[in-house]
Amino acid sequence: MTLLVTRPEPQASAWAEALRQAGVPAQALPLIAITAPPQPEAVTRLWQELGDHPDSATSATEPRPPGLHSPRALMFVSPAAVEGFFRLRPEGCTWPQGTLATAPGPGTAQVLLQAGASAGLRAFHIVSPSADAEQFDSEALWPLLAPMNWQGARVVIVSGGDASGAQGRTWLTDRWRDAGAQVEAVQAYLRGPGNWTPEQARLAQDALRDANTTWLLSSSQALDFLLDHHLPQLGPTHWQGSRTADLRLLCTHPRIAEHAARRGIRHTQRCAPTLASVVQARRSNG
Repeated sequence: MTLLVTRPEPQASAWAEALRQAGVPAQALPLIAITAPPQPEAVTRLWQELGDHPDSATSATEPRPPGLHSPRALMFVSPAAVEGFFRLRPEGCTWPQGTLATAPGPGTAQVLLQAGASAGLRAFHIVSPSADAEQFDSEALWPLLAPMNWQGARVVIVSGGDASGAQGRTWLTDRWRDAGAQVEAVQAYLRGPGNWTPEQARLAQDALRDANTTWLLSSSQALDFLLDHHLPQLGPTHWQGSRTADLRLLCTHPRIAEHAARRGIRHTQRCAPTLASVVQARRSNG
């Protein structure tokens, strides 16, 4: 009963190793490839703007005086967004005391602490749902942000996207704008299906021969890449679209399970996007 971890690398391998140490048979099989953004200069420019007014607020939770150019908050949609953003940090640029770093869950928050330490980012800058939150998403993050004064503040969503530009977090963007913030987006990485290596393709072929194999899904887009790109590339000997309904998924968010149902998949189970929740789900199913 192998669990295939489909997150982008290096997250997929790290999760698979942690799951194996917890007694869950798991293998990494990424469905999303992360590469450099098409316009890295946009990230560089944002870093330079962060440094425009480093002393404009005495703490990260105090509002900036109106009219200042530097953002009040950056929202990082995923670990990949964090890594892409800090990878492009110009030498000498640091995180200003008055700017918040927000994240949809503790996984992204932890990557923020690690990646941002050398730039001066500290735990008090970060706003994120706690590890015991029912769900990790924009809806869980917003109640922590809503009490703050966002009138006239500049907010930047740091996300991924395709060649057309940054994508994602429409609901959170609308909430911030309703609160008076000026919201923009910066693309920190390019997201696509990539192509499996021969070894990964063989792993997928073996998985399709085992009816008990489960795919751990943390993204609806990853499921689309699986069904529309990766599996068809295996060829008709190994994959036929009529088998879609028989795939088994473990989904880390209700919206992913809902999307899977729309794509015709009948066997879905839900869990939180934490190691403990995934392990518990596998044990209860095994």
